[in-house]
Amino acid sequence: MRDVLSFPFNAEETIVVASDNSGAIGEKEQDAVRVPYETVSYYSFRVAVMECMSAGAQPFAAVLQNFCGNDAWDQLIQGIRKGADELGLTQLQITGSTESNFNLLQSAVGLSVLGKRKGELPADTLINTDDTRIAVIGSPLVGQELIEREAEAAPLKLFKIISSIEEIKTLPIGSKGILNELNGLFSNRKFEVENLESELDLKKSAGPSTCFIAVFHEKKSEEIRKMAGRYFHLLNKIL
Repeated sequence: MRDVLSFPFNAEETIVVASDNSGAIGEKEQDAVRVPYETVSYYSFRVAVMECMSAGAQPFAAVLQNFCGNDAWDQLIQGIRKGADELGLTQLQITGSTESNFNLLQSAVGLSVLGKRKGELPADTLINTDDTRIAVIGSPLVGQELIEREAEAAPLKLFKIISSIEEIKTLPIGSKGILNELNGLFSNRKFEVENLESELDLKKSAGPSTCFIAVFHEKKSEEIRKMAGRYFHLLNKIL
């Protein structure tokens, strides 16, 4: 199931809201992962915006909740802008708030992305058939390994291209892993690890959506493979 909230905006459009948060990641001494705040907000924005776009919405605003202190604000905004620029969202509006009365020992950030789509959000579940193909674009990475293997994460530009193709259904993968997300997609099929052949760890956290699922008809396989290049990982179904 998609991790979004949707509600009518008018007779023709629906508002879609997607969110993400991170804790103990940043520049404070007691943070578990030490990275610049620009990186923190970039990847938090990445999660929320991918969820929003995967639901067919065009992002128009981001709301930042900053618990890292006043000095972190500008860097956090820069990270959001970086992600927005990669997606061509030059008109994205950003607002938010900072906890400035008390200092936390560890960094914490919350971020929501709002988007608009035509019509209501369709039913999440799909029908799995013999012609259905499933691929993971990118690799599941979390924490320090993302810093060390960032080149394996699916680029936002690639996600935008693939998710914009009408015949392809996409879903970002989060902390519960590939298998968990996959089993929320189909109404007629549930998978176990032994039902799928892949070089990826299907139960591993993908952290800030470093990869995403793409579901498509067999006839689109070669096109998607070429488009995704080295990020393409086919999940072979074993009956």
